[in-house]
Amino acid sequence: MSQPPSSSSSSQPIPISPTTSLHRQPSTSARPTRRPSIQGSSAGGSSIVRRPSRAQHPPMVTPHRTLTHPEALEALRNFLKERSSYDVFPVSFRLIVLDTQLKVKKALDVMLLYGVVSAPLWNTSTAKFAGMFTVQDVIHLIQYYYHTSSWEGATADVEQFRLHSIRDIEKALVVPPPPLLSVHPLRPLYDACRYLIRTHARRLPLIDRDTQTGGEVVISVLTQYRVLKFIAVNCRDITQYLTASVQEMGIGSYVSPESNPDPINNPNKYYPLATATMQTTVFDVVHMFSEQGISAVPIVDSDGKVLNLYETVDVITLVRNGAYQSLDLTISQALKQRAVDFPGVVTCSPKDSLSAIFSLIKIRRVHRLVVVQGRDDPNPGRLVGIISLSDIMRALIGHDIPLGGAGVGAEVVDKALREEEAETAGDDSFALSEGSTSAGQSLEGV
Repeated sequence: MSQPPSSSSSSQPIPISPTTSLHRQPSTSARPTRRPSIQGSSAGGSSIVRRPSRAQHPPMVTPHRTLTHPEALEALRNFLKERSSYDVFPVSFRLIVLDTQLKVKKALDVMLLYGVVSAPLWNTSTAKFAGMFTVQDVIHLIQYYYHTSSWEGATADVEQFRLHSIRDIEKALVVPPPPLLSVHPLRPLYDACRYLIRTHARRLPLIDRDTQTGGEVVISVLTQYRVLKFIAVNCRDITQYLTASVQEMGIGSYVSPESNPDPINNPNKYYPLATATMQTTVFDVVHMFSEQGISAVPIVDSDGKVLNLYETVDVITLVRNGAYQSLDLTISQALKQRAVDFPGVVTCSPKDSLSAIFSLIKIRRVHRLVVVQGRDDPNPGRLVGIISLSDIMRALIGHDIPLGGAGVGAEVVDKALREEEAETAGDDSFALSEGSTSAGQSLEGV
């Protein structure tokens, strides 16, 4: 059954089932409606209108027979090869770009105001794209100042810290830097998906060049969720044949304590998953976020039953007003301060199909699913695993794509992809263009 969003520590997970009717309560937060903004602001959002193009895509072909699971996957890959990254976006959409000279506090205020968790960075001195500012960067900052400063000093330092110095913090913490990678908006969507998988990135900036000045132009940011929802909206006739279960396909990470290489020094009965309890402090979870490069941690009871989920966005809610003392709170206390429009925890069972997950993505914003034992299992609700959007993307695109790992590995892949990009620079299909017209529906406001 469907559970409404709740800010309390006892909010119940929302399972997937054939009879589930998912609802989301209207947000009560004071976020602005979509509206044009003033051009030229160093931290402003610009309203971008996609220009029409003469380019046409072949129409979506509806299968005239029942497809096998492998045939359905191949049909989806062909769909992605025939569309560009630009096709995923609506005719009009908002883009928030942050100047690297901005202070972190002001950048956070802008992101919270417009309800985004990441934004492209722009170096005004070089007039070039300079990477991405994400919630994970804030997590690194919090961890750094927790160890190197007092609470009062941390507040003052973070408020004065500027975005261009974020990478120095990552070096000090010895955490992997994000790959500085972008793609032309008219590259095939399939290629962009492969880039996302190879670099473990959750988002990929789309960079074009101005036809008059030749300078870089940030068009938008392609995310895994945008891609998967684009598929869910336009390919229902194909995704219905993805009938294999997520466990059968090996989608996600699953509890496997017997595979723990060091159970004595690192005891974890949910290995390789990171978990917390209601008594865990917020900062302990922040450390998990930063050290393991994850964005959410399941909250479990003594029996392993999933009670809730704590996310990186929850930390930002606590510290956005400089309340760094809140990191000493327990998860139970912190959840009571969670935004009232929290959408809830979405769960599935290992037996749910990939088709069911695409049906869910079509109707609600999903960034991960917590896999739990089903109602007919001995311990219903017990943590079994986690499925991220990256896991779904990899299952969709294929397991033959080499992974670059994180840190140095990601940088190596980034360099290789840039070399590949240079080799194809003379291809007309990747040249400057006014846009493209898609046979599928774009995603307004996602």
